[in-house]
Amino acid sequence: MPSTVVHCALAGLLAAGLLGDRFDARAVAIVLAATIVPDLDVVAGFLIPGGHRSVLHTLLLPLTGAALLAYDTRIRKRSFVRRRWHARGVRIAWVSIAAVAFASIGLDLVAGGVNLFYPLHDQFYELSGEFVFSNNRGLVQTFVDLGGNSGGEAARGSTEQVHINSGVDPTRGAESNTVERIFPVAQSGWQLLLLLTSGFVLTVRLWETR
Repeated sequence: MPSTVVHCALAGLLAAGLLGDRFDARAVAIVLAATIVPDLDVVAGFLIPGGHRSVLHTLLLPLTGAALLAYDTRIRKRSFVRRRWHARGVRIAWVSIAAVAFASIGLDLVAGGVNLFYPLHDQFYELSGEFVFSNNRGLVQTFVDLGGNSGGEAARGSTEQVHINSGVDPTRGAESNTVERIFPVAQSGWQLLLLLTSGFVLTVRLWETR
């Protein structure tokens, strides 16, 4: 399961690649803050069973943000964002939305699953599989079930059936005093490499802006 630090590492790379000449420490901080927001639903599990990775991990969050920002900047006669923060604010807002969609929700979608369309559709999904070319089998992909089976292999269950553990809420319901609470930083080699790469890229970009 990716930690919040890993989410921020991927978001940092998105910020470095997409902010362009708007890149600076403050802009990166805003993008990282937006990336952390979905992880705040970790406390929702105390009020809503299965609320972790549901309440704020829904794609409705970035889609609504994108729709509101597009309306404000492209349709309204006087854009609130442009008037308040100018073109810089618009760029940072779009990158923040992209970070929420890809670095936060997207990363969890491929690592444990998220309730992708909650609350309109209460179903956890996990994107897993392979996309390879085999000399025996040809082009093989198992990410999307093309056989017409209802639900598909990606469907994992509703909030009543799925609990995503965390250091805050390790198990569904009450825990014993001796329960182990794990707050991960990096749980695999690729996660550690992502942290180091993001740290290096952001350091270089920030040094260049001085």
